[in-house]
This record gives sequence, structure tokens and C-alpha cells, in this order.
Amino acid sequence: MTANAYLALDMADETSWFKSSYSNDNGGGGCISIAVLTDQVGVRDSKQTNGPAFLVPTTAWSAFVDMVR
Repeated sequence: MTANAYLALDMADETSWFKSSYSNDNGGGGCISIAVLTDQVGVRDSKQTNGPAFLVPTTAWSAFVDMVR
């Protein structure tokens, strides 16, 4: 794993990460956690909170969410 894969983890403390309210904890679903930073969004697997995670520009994340809706 590259150093960049941990960058989002270094930039956001654990309290900054959250899961969607549509996520459930029944043990079977694949969920992501996000951390909204100043001009980027950190994205990680909610079941692997120690990494890896990656960063995307806030504008790209907003476009993705709009498209999914």
C-alpha cells in the first residue's frame, strides 16, 4: 500500500468519519465512511477503519452524489 493510501487517515481524526444513515450494521453490507475536509473528501471502507482511504476533491464528490441521487 502506498503512502498516499493513508493520507486521508492522517488528515481526518476518527470523529470526522461518518457512514450514511442508509447504512445498516447487519454484518453483510458493504458501506463506506466519509470525512469532509476543507477542499477534499476522505473515503474508506467502514469495516477497515485503519485504511486504506483515499481523497477526492469536494467538487468531484458532490458531482458523484448528485449523479447517484
